Amino acid sequence: MIDLIQRWLPRSLRRPAPIPDALWRQTLATHPFLAALAADAQHRLRSLCTHFLLEKEFHAANGLVLTDAMALAIAAQACLPLLHMHGVSGEPVRDPLKLLDWYGDFVGIVVQPGAVVARRKTTDGAGVVHQYDEVLAGEAMDRGPLMLSWEDVANAGELAHRGHNVVIHEFVHKLDMHGMQIGDAPDGAPPLPAGFMGMPSAAAARGIWRQTMQANYDRFREAVAMAERFGGEVPWLDDYAAKDAAEFFAVTCEAYFVNRARFEVEFPELMPLYDGFFHPRTPA
Repeated sequence: MIDLIQRWLPRSLRRPAPIPDALWRQTLATHPFLAALAADAQHRLRSLCTHFLLEKEFHAANGLVLTDAMALAIAAQACLPLLHMHGVSGEPVRDPLKLLDWYGDFVGIVVQPGAVVARRKTTDGAGVVHQYDEVLAGEAMDRGPLMLSWEDVANAGELAHRGHNVVIHEFVHKLDMHGMQIGDAPDGAPPLPAGFMGMPSAAAARGIWRQTMQANYDRFREAVAMAERFGGEVPWLDDYAAKDAAEFFAVTCEAYFVNRARFEVEFPELMPLYDGFFHPRTPA
């Protein structure tokens, strides 16, 4: 009841329960990409996690028993992309807690023991309806809850060398969805910060984003096709990134945060783009 009341208070007036030191150290130790953060960034992340845990409701499904350590692991990885971001309207942010507004369109986080199978239905250009099953390790819904497979979340530290992180993937989808109209679909082009990469206008910023992303997406799709059809070298990243522009953005963001060095080698053109989005410089 106390937590419910606190959720309705401005963040500056809340008094969320602190994260125990031992639990925080354990979280850092099991996630090398978090342990590698500078001390001030870890402090900022811990503060974001404290309020994130107060604002969100975790629901364990299919017999899973959810512990504080599991919830914190999810919170820490979910808040990692926010650490140095701009506000939802593109403005620089003085109070880091305002960055949680990026996740303000939902409360619920459903945690499954493992991947789930979703029944999908699509209609092709000829009007023929196709039904198929899709195995999901996570799913983000616009203005709705978010689902995660604990099996994938639990292996985040071990999978970082492959650039894989399901929590970051799904929460980046939420960034991509921000400001969408009902019925729209994410397209890998989230709202950009003011003065993005020194661009003189918002239109110019969107143009350089879309042009750079499209060129890299096209090259990745070609590499996947060459590997599948002609035995070419298999790309480092999960070929799920070739599905569409939104998945390419989410999958590449996973790698950007958990294996920055390899990401820069594989996608040098995306590095300044993502630095400009996730770590914008405050205008002088």
